Amino acid sequence: MTATATLAPLVDPTGRRNKAADSTLAPRPTSLRGLTVGLLDNTKPNATALLTAIAGELRQRYDVAEPRSYVKDYFGTPAEPELIERIVRECDVVITAIGDCGSCSAATVADGVLFERAGLPAVSICSDSFLMSARAMAGLEGFPGFEFIAVQHPVASLDGEQIAQRARGAMPEVLRILGVEA
Repeated sequence: MTATATLAPLVDPTGRRNKAADSTLAPRPTSLRGLTVGLLDNTKPNATALLTAIAGELRQRYDVAEPRSYVKDYFGTPAEPELIERIVRECDVVITAIGDCGSCSAATVADGVLFERAGLPAVSICSDSFLMSARAMAGLEGFPGFEFIAVQHPVASLDGEQIAQRARGAMPEVLRILGVEA
């Protein structure tokens, strides 16, 4: 006589598994007029410049309020919960950048997912050379369809005009992800 072994389900000690099934987007605004845009800088070279250029485009074309800038402690990990909560309280939408290496691309996408789960529409910006890392993180976060922007690599070595061009080129995707018509 043989006994049939029953395997217990695997337990995820991080507690992330409970969040993994939630891939719902935060409600989208119908317009950006007067909204406060949060800019989450991950400290990578030219992240501030890219975010500032995108915010400038949004202010000029869509009459958003004065953007609010925030800086992460470290580019290679998701933002601290306290920072996420602060941005959610103070902003109507958030843009985070720049994922231009493996760990920072993954963290930039993780930040976007965390904002969406907290009810804040988010745009994460990575460079196209690190799409695999960014997509892998979206899957690990239980949100394989999470949409983010992939700008042309490199970003860190660009001058001001090149950053402005990247920002203008990203605008249609920023608007699409936020659900606002151009």
